[in-house]
Amino acid sequence: MTQTSSTSAVARSFDPERLDAFLRAHIPVLDGSMELQAINGGQSNPTFFVSYGNRRMVLRKKPAGEVLPSAHAIDREYRVMQALASTALPVPQMVLYHEGDDVIGTPFYLMERVEGRVFNDNDLPGMTPIERGAIYQAMADTLATLHAVDWRKAGLADFGREGGYFERQLRRWQKQWDLSRIRENAAIDELLAWLEKHMPADDETTLTHGDFKLNNLLFHPTEPKVVAVLDWELSTLGNPLADVAFNTVAWRTLPEEFGGLRGLDLVALGIPSEAAYLSHYYQQSGRSSPARQATPFHWAFAFMRWAVIFEGIAARAARGNAVADNASEMGAIGRALAQRGLEAIDSPAVAI
Repeated sequence: MTQTSSTSAVARSFDPERLDAFLRAHIPVLDGSMELQAINGGQSNPTFFVSYGNRRMVLRKKPAGEVLPSAHAIDREYRVMQALASTALPVPQMVLYHEGDDVIGTPFYLMERVEGRVFNDNDLPGMTPIERGAIYQAMADTLATLHAVDWRKAGLADFGREGGYFERQLRRWQKQWDLSRIRENAAIDELLAWLEKHMPADDETTLTHGDFKLNNLLFHPTEPKVVAVLDWELSTLGNPLADVAFNTVAWRTLPEEFGGLRGLDLVALGIPSEAAYLSHYYQQSGRSSPARQATPFHWAFAFMRWAVIFEGIAARAARGNAVADNASEMGAIGRALAQRGLEAIDSPAVAI
C-alpha cells in the first residue's frame, strides 16, 4: 500500500503554514487544522494528502529544482482530469490549480481525495486467483473506456495533434534521452534508430494516458472496480496502441525488472496471460482486426520509453532532486528494459 510521511517531514520541502493560509483564502469553509502527509513510493510528481475536519484532498506539485523540458506537466494533468469529469472514465474531482511558485515553491493542483486501493505489486499478493483475474479484467475494461472517450466533445481538441503521434514522440524521447544521458546505454540508441526506420502508419487518434499501468489506477475499497485513473502527466492525443503496449510490458519483464510477471505461474495466480488480456481489451474496444492491434514496433517503443524514463530517474538522482529515495537504484533498470525492447523487435506479434 501507499506509504505516507508526516507534516514535520513535509516541512523540509515547503512551508505548510503558507499552504494552509492559501487554501483557506481560496477554498470556502475549511474546518479544523490542516494535516499534511507526503505519499511516498512514486518517481514523478510529489504528492500529498491534505486533510481538514470537513475536507480530504490530494495535492500534486512539480519536483523542486531543475527538471527536463515538458516533464512533470501538472498543468496538463489538471486540465485533462477536469475535462474527463463529464465522461464515463472515472477521475477525481479537481479543486484548483495554482501556476505560481509563491506558495510551495512550484506550481501545484488539488483534487478531491477518492477512497480506494492502489496495487503496487503486479502479482497482487494476498488475493485469491478469482480476485486477481477480476482486477486485471477491470484494468483492461478501463483502458478500453479511456480510448473510447470523445475527446472533441470533452473539450480536448487542442490537447495534442491528430496523426503523426509516433514521429513526434520519437523526437521527444530522443531529446529526453539526450538531456538525461549521464552514462552510455547503447541499447536505447539502437532502439531509437530502429523505431525511426520502422514507423507504422499512424492515422488513428484517441486520448492516450501515456503511463497506464496497475499502480496508476485506484480501485474500489472492496470491489474489483476502478474508481479513479491517476497520474496523467504524459497524457495527450495519440495512438491508443502506444498505451496498449506500455500497459502490457509487465508480462515481458522479470519481477526484479520493476515488478514484472515474466516467469511467474500466472495460471495458479489467476492472472490472465498477455494474449488473454489483450484479447479482452481488443474485444471491448472493437479491435478484432489484426491491423488494429499491437505489433513488435509498439512494444519496442514502449520499452524505449521505459528505459529513457528510468535513465531520467538516475539523472535526477545525480542532480539531487529525485522524488523517491531509491531513484538511483531504479535508474539501473534502464539497461535491462532497453534490452527487453530489442527482444521485442524480434518477437512475433502476440497471437490472439
